[in-house]
Amino acid sequence: MRSFNYTRAEDVGNAVSQVAADKGAKFIAGGTNLLDLMKIQVMRPSRLVDITRLALDTIEETDDGGLRLGALVTNSDTAYHEQVEKRYPLLSHAILAGATAQLRNMATDGGNLLQRTRCYYFYDTDTPCNKREPGTGCSAIQGYNRDLAILGTSEHCIATHPSDMAVALAALEATVRVTGPNGERTIPLSEFHRLPGNTPHIDSNLGDDEIITAIDLPAKGFADHYTYIKLRDRASYAFALVSVAAALDMEGDTIKEARIALGGVAHKPWRKPEAEALLNGRQATRENFRKVAEAYIEGAKGYGDNDFKIELAKRAIVRALEQALEMEEKS
Repeated sequence: MRSFNYTRAEDVGNAVSQVAADKGAKFIAGGTNLLDLMKIQVMRPSRLVDITRLALDTIEETDDGGLRLGALVTNSDTAYHEQVEKRYPLLSHAILAGATAQLRNMATDGGNLLQRTRCYYFYDTDTPCNKREPGTGCSAIQGYNRDLAILGTSEHCIATHPSDMAVALAALEATVRVTGPNGERTIPLSEFHRLPGNTPHIDSNLGDDEIITAIDLPAKGFADHYTYIKLRDRASYAFALVSVAAALDMEGDTIKEARIALGGVAHKPWRKPEAEALLNGRQATRENFRKVAEAYIEGAKGYGDNDFKIELAKRAIVRALEQALEMEEKS
């Protein structure tokens, strides 16, 4: 790990000012991903701005009937919060599917959105990686790519985003609140993360001098029919090969609205609203679930080791929708 300066922010404005004044500065809160990357010199900030004392650690009701998650609320406190468990159980289940209890106790909600890919080549500083060093090439495309993306890829990168929490937030259509030198703004979760395109080193649409202050959940939480499926090599502390957040709003046997988000398959949580719409007003049958799964994975491309993910993702979508349908009867 290289040497760095350390300062502590007094408030949000001071935090933004410190980072804006030093292009090499990074915010640090839980540090569960950043510190690992610093140790192997994948990330080499000149300054760490400690934001752990900022007043961003509460969960509150919003005026529109939703819930606001402070950026510094830990993943554990979010998952076990009474209102999250009751109104947004999909989010609670997704968080608890990620990492270990010890990491969830440290990791913050804002930091969870900003964690970097776990692509082997991104972590291996002896190999070319466009995400780590733009213009050097993508070793994964012709290399070992079993865990990597099948959707939204480019010739420059096939990395995946590792968050479980973000997948559930995508399905719930959450909004990210950020503050920068020009004031506050909101970013829909669907627009927060980016596909690699020609700039795979840029993970999100958050400015370098902006800080996440909160994540807003809408009033509708799909608390009756939901599920989060995470398919992985082992049951504990493993990242998803494919994950599915599924939520249904039912009227009898008819689907009023469906939400689906995939993890482990793209550079960002994968939503395809036009495919979800195929279920609206339809009967909740396996045949209809298969049709939407085919539409969701249309255009997917494997790179050899990860070819199996295409069929796995389709089956996972069908399974998730069936489990979401049955959830109310089991509760």
